[in-house]
Amino acid sequence: MKRTLSFAAALLLASGAALAFHCPKDMKQIDDALAKHPKLSAAQMKEVKDLRAKGEAEHKAGNHQASLDDLGKAKAILGLK
Repeated sequence: MKRTLSFAAALLLASGAALAFHCPKDMKQIDDALAKHPKLSAAQMKEVKDLRAKGEAEHKAGNHQASLDDLGKAKAILGLK
């Protein structure tokens, strides 16, 4: 029983670390796309920048799922996968 719980805890920690490493990759993709001056409306550009900043703040706070959600929205506006 202890072995199963230890294994489950290890998996949970590993999945959190995997999410944590994914956030910076998404932020870099967004930054690279913004550097190419995409054709977006002023409102879309503001939303992308706001979502990017919010995603970074959430990442730093350890809330990786919320970070990935917001960064994903920004990527969708930019047309990134």
